[in-house]
Amino acid sequence: MEKKLRVGILGATGMVGQRFVTLMDGHPWFEVTAVAASARSAGQTYEEAVGGRWKMETPMPEYIKKMQVMNINEIEKVTENVDFVFSALNMSKDEIKEIEIAYAKSETPVVSNNSAHRWTPDVPMVIPEINDEHFDIIPEQKKHLGTTRGFIAVKPNCSIQSYTPVLTAWKEFEPYEVVVTTYQAISGAGKTFADWPEMVENIIPYIGGEEEKSEQEPLRIWGNIENGEIVKASEPKITCQCIRVPVLNGHTAAVFVKFRKQPTKEQLIEKLLAFKGVPQEMNLPSAPKQFIQYLEEDDRPQVKLDVDYENGMGVSIGRLREDSVYDWKFVGLSHNTLRGAAGGAVLCAETLVAKKYITAK
Repeated sequence: MEKKLRVGILGATGMVGQRFVTLMDGHPWFEVTAVAASARSAGQTYEEAVGGRWKMETPMPEYIKKMQVMNINEIEKVTENVDFVFSALNMSKDEIKEIEIAYAKSETPVVSNNSAHRWTPDVPMVIPEINDEHFDIIPEQKKHLGTTRGFIAVKPNCSIQSYTPVLTAWKEFEPYEVVVTTYQAISGAGKTFADWPEMVENIIPYIGGEEEKSEQEPLRIWGNIENGEIVKASEPKITCQCIRVPVLNGHTAAVFVKFRKQPTKEQLIEKLLAFKGVPQEMNLPSAPKQFIQYLEEDDRPQVKLDVDYENGMGVSIGRLREDSVYDWKFVGLSHNTLRGAAGGAVLCAETLVAKKYITAK
């Protein structure tokens, strides 16, 4: 790319916003030209606004420290010098819906990490290796919004990343019933152990809204575009429990699957290792070279050993074995703030650039 695209980050001071900030440091296609947050942060430098709330393992990048934080509600000012924005807003769902539509109507593409528009019928919710064709609904969405270049695209929930790609790789064997339990890291709640001490040596068997998302969002990803909207698939039926565990980064899933066509273990592993999509074919900057790895050891995947596989953008699978009630079972692991959040949104943006839906103004 001859000239980098200019990026704004909405909700830049929060945990996912901070992850976007780190991912944009040295990105070959994108550069941050605007950061925006709530009115109480506006006017301060980014370093001042974040203060002691920097939650990343790596230091705050130098490029962002002195950048002035703008008010997210001053849309014209924020969008004046950007080609598109990432949204990592921490507001009510209705407020996020409204402000993301306003940015899109300002002719600014919005690539969102938020859940507010995941079920808006003409908004694509995409894991680029699986359903990049859902971006093709964007022209219909633009008609609805009355825009020429502004639109909204979203990435799905972090909880589904460690099993939805696997089930997609096994699609030809027709999985029709799935039981999942996810063991989810505290960073998924925007927290660290320092600001959530009650999670130390603790498990909480409830995460608000996660089970519904974990059961339904994969069906939308596997759905089809019909009459200007995305219609979710009917199968496989998924039932899920979501548990918060004392881990900083990394969502683990224990999964049981029934198939209509009976595969062998060798066939299942072969499909995992061969699975790839547009990001790999186009060699996009954030794409993992090997999307899914299979680990033979009985005690893998482990968060400490495997969460950063492919810079946190790959999925690790292990313990694939026959089950006495279901057909097969396995354990999956994905990085919830990289593949599952900001990194997944960056990969969506790269795919949208490759497909020419995001261009320079």
